[in-house]
Amino acid sequence: MNPKRIDLNLLVSLEALIREANVSHAAARLNLSQPALSAQLKKLREMFDDPLLVPADSGRGMVATARAIALTAPLHDALHTLRTLVESRTLFDPGTAQRVFRIAANDNAVVVVGLPLMQRVATWTNPNLQVAFVRPDAGLIADQLEQGTIDLVIGSERMVPSIAKARKLFDERFVMVQRRGHPRGHGPLDLDAYCALRHVLVSSSGGSFQGLVDEHLQQLGRRRDVVTSVEQFLLVPALLESSDHVCTLPSRVAARFAPALDSFELPFEMAGSSLYAAWHPSRHADAGVVWLRGLLAEVQGAD
Repeated sequence: MNPKRIDLNLLVSLEALIREANVSHAAARLNLSQPALSAQLKKLREMFDDPLLVPADSGRGMVATARAIALTAPLHDALHTLRTLVESRTLFDPGTAQRVFRIAANDNAVVVVGLPLMQRVATWTNPNLQVAFVRPDAGLIADQLEQGTIDLVIGSERMVPSIAKARKLFDERFVMVQRRGHPRGHGPLDLDAYCALRHVLVSSSGGSFQGLVDEHLQQLGRRRDVVTSVEQFLLVPALLESSDHVCTLPSRVAARFAPALDSFELPFEMAGSSLYAAWHPSRHADAGVVWLRGLLAEVQGAD
């Protein structure tokens, strides 16, 4: 018998027929019509070259042949194994698992989400459970997710490829920060004063002197004085502490720098940004990635 020609549905029907010893009862059990199951029984008889079930002498029900009786136990075991294979899910135990999770995230996401995430991971004290944060590249993210070289990307909506599944972690607003003792003082900002200050811009793409704030100011017919561009948020405190520059940052990042920097509300209304976690659909049911996403849900937006 060629295994490629075996119809597994026929084997499921055979198990029900042997158990019920009655075509009508077995058909009801399988949610099939009696003619449909009778047709399957005919195919089964041809497959095994045996009647399998014959009419009982009493005229009620059927009796399994010796071949059918011999098939009962191995058939049950084989179908049980197949059902277990299909229905079971791989479990992930963070206390014993050996795995490296790779997350693409800029330092903003690492500071706001990554640090509390690492604190949660560390509670399992498992040296074989590791997390690597890698710098995101918008041009490579889609391929990296598909190939599995990264498990998650955490970033703005612009960083989420169209192929990915995504969940919003939180919405963010912007504030302006300056060093303690800045000559501007602690008074509220107005738009003229804000634009006249010397600004540091964090450009994750590298080297740009125009960002979301500048696009918004253009709509207002205004322009601020951006004099320095850096790629990392973590460079901002050192730059501002040694100058009279200012910087506009997500409020959660600014809160991390609170001991060294003062924060102020912007002198204009501006839509904030949102931070997302994204993953490839092929790993949506990956037990490890499911666990990691669960941790993110617990720590999202934690300060």
